[in-house]
Amino acid sequence: MFSTGQLIFGILFFIAFVIVVGYQYRKDLNLHKLHYKGTIWVLIAFIGFIGMIAAIKFIFM
Repeated sequence: MFSTGQLIFGILFFIAFVIVVGYQYRKDLNLHKLHYKGTIWVLIAFIGFIGMIAAIKFIFM
């Protein structure tokens, strides 16, 4: 399916990507806390809405 070189490249790319994204997130953490207060409620509402849709699907199936 994938050659050994492709697998090694994919794994190394993933590790580097996670490190860079984590570094950038830590660097901007103070700005996120300042400008994005209360966004957790949007996430909770979104997850609840998706859960409600799934529940309705299984109830009426």
